[in-house]
Amino acid sequence: MPGLDGIALVGLASWKTIRARTASTASVTFVTGARTPVFTWRRLTPADFPLLAGWLAQPHVRRWWDHDPAPEAVARDFGPTYRGEEPNEDLLVFADGEAVGLVQRCRPADYPDYLADLEPLVELPAETMTLDYLIGDPARIGRGLGSAMLRAIIAATWIEHPRAARIVVPVAAANPASWRALEKAGMLRIAEGSLPPDNPIDDGRHFIYGIDRPSRSSRAD
Repeated sequence: MPGLDGIALVGLASWKTIRARTASTASVTFVTGARTPVFTWRRLTPADFPLLAGWLAQPHVRRWWDHDPAPEAVARDFGPTYRGEEPNEDLLVFADGEAVGLVQRCRPADYPDYLADLEPLVELPAETMTLDYLIGDPARIGRGLGSAMLRAIIAATWIEHPRAARIVVPVAAANPASWRALEKAGMLRIAEGSLPPDNPIDDGRHFIYGIDRPSRSSRAD
């Protein structure tokens, strides 16, 4: 999932370009010399489950997510968040109005088992956030969309979660497309170690990427 070809993103999504609309819908505009791509997102709803199931069935997604794309499995695992029974966010992301991917965002502190796995490997300040993500359409991967999407989500997270001091993202070491997208989105590799793999065929070796909330001086630049 490397960045949008031919688009020079400004900083880490200049704070002046972020427009938070409501709790369920937000957008980030990146101003460039050539054009202004816009990323928007909203909460995933049951009406989106067939689209998501199709994405989860794609080989490039299934390899790393290892999620059953059957309708009942999608409803079982994504329905609780829609109903407010889970503390995470499932965000359907659009690029210039077209649905292109999913981002899951949560606090590790809300998932004690996950927190216990991460804490020995990396410092997690209070209100740390974490992300998981996918680009669904195989025709859109390898063209820069993933890192651009991540850059937008990271920038908006500082506004949508004003108490968050850090974002950390563990990624399978064997998935260079994913961790290179994080690097292009401005994240740094801050740790590595063993975590339970999403796909049991993997050995559990993960790189952990992090980015801290920008200082006031950097936001003013």
